[in-house]
Amino acid sequence: MKYLLWALYGILGLIGALVAAVILYFLFTFVCSFFIDTKKEYNQDSKFYRFLLTSTTGIGMKIMRIRYDLVDLDKIPEGKQMLFICNHRSNFDPLVSWHILRKHYPAFISKESNFKVPFYGRIIRRCCFMSIDRENPRKAMLTIDRASKLLQADETSIAVYPEGTRSKSAELLPFHNGVLKIAQKANVPVIVLTIQGTELVGKRYPWRSTKVRLKYVGAFDAERVKLSKTSIIADEAREMMIKDLENDPLKQ
Repeated sequence: MKYLLWALYGILGLIGALVAAVILYFLFTFVCSFFIDTKKEYNQDSKFYRFLLTSTTGIGMKIMRIRYDLVDLDKIPEGKQMLFICNHRSNFDPLVSWHILRKHYPAFISKESNFKVPFYGRIIRRCCFMSIDRENPRKAMLTIDRASKLLQADETSIAVYPEGTRSKSAELLPFHNGVLKIAQKANVPVIVLTIQGTELVGKRYPWRSTKVRLKYVGAFDAERVKLSKTSIIADEAREMMIKDLENDPLKQ
């Protein structure tokens, strides 16, 4: 009995030390975020803040009991920057994606309110994430130009949800074709992904784990993108997503 109690105390001590280490790491990340200028547009990705972003997200995903089903991601080309487009179902989509795709250094185009999220809003800004104002065509074009320059400088890949907002019904919404101008201007390929299962995380946690699937469903090479209308590429990409999402193996 005595040895059993010692073993129990040891396990509890280990768990306590692990929890304390995680809390300290998040606190360290929080403090580091205050060294970021929230009024500045950063055009160089920070390896330090990128590591903090992806590592704390990875820890958060484990806490949220998220499991991954990664399909055909090995088909994503190596050694070059690209434009990622994906369907959008949940606020967890970008977190899962920037963690899984971390070796491609994706900078997401997002709504302005996401940059006001405590400490994470600062860190994503430092990792070259950028906001877009879809109600103001001139400002939206400035964002598109900035994103294309980041690609041309080989600084980051760019990730965007062409639906413009998350679909609460999980049905694919109409696309905003203009975001594909980013790839045209930068002369880079477009990688088409689908994500499934993220809409279930909030419903299942903490009682059940959630499997999230991120899948490569196709690509358009740089030459094809450059020579085609954005509407044609958008229509074809949307059809790829619809075909893949018709049979959702994660939906229960």
